[in-house]
Amino acid sequence: MNLASLLSKDRINLSLKPGKKDKVIEDLVYTMKEGADAELIVSTLLKREELGSTGIGKGIAIPHCRSLAVDKLEIAIGRTTKPINFNAIDKKPVSLIFLIIAPPQDPGNQYLITLGKIVQIAKEMTKLKAVNKSKTPDEFIQQIDEIEKDLKKRK
Repeated sequence: MNLASLLSKDRINLSLKPGKKDKVIEDLVYTMKEGADAELIVSTLLKREELGSTGIGKGIAIPHCRSLAVDKLEIAIGRTTKPINFNAIDKKPVSLIFLIIAPPQDPGNQYLITLGKIVQIAKEMTKLKAVNKSKTPDEFIQQIDEIEKDLKKRK
């Protein structure tokens, strides 16, 4: 599975307006869905955040959930123009958000595989100080693709 192949440039916002965590999550969801589906997903994601922040540290968050509002795994990515409070585990603000929504029935457990891959790539991005490197969604996808290829070579 290649993460770059799951990304769509119209679902990557590299100049997301900073604000409260709830609003940033909502803005990202609305890049994928509208109306009642979007409201259901936002509600589910916020309930998930109440269980524990999906801010994994080093400026990165990965809000995620399963929802009947989608029939396949969907990803949106946002980078805020200023870091925001996400109650991350390292207590530091977040600027890069990978949002994952998967259907309840997930053949091959793609949801968990994708979540793991994003964690791995996000760690590599922070190590390379590459979180703010990309200027366009196309460049961002290319950057993810290069990191994935480099990680594969190391195995």
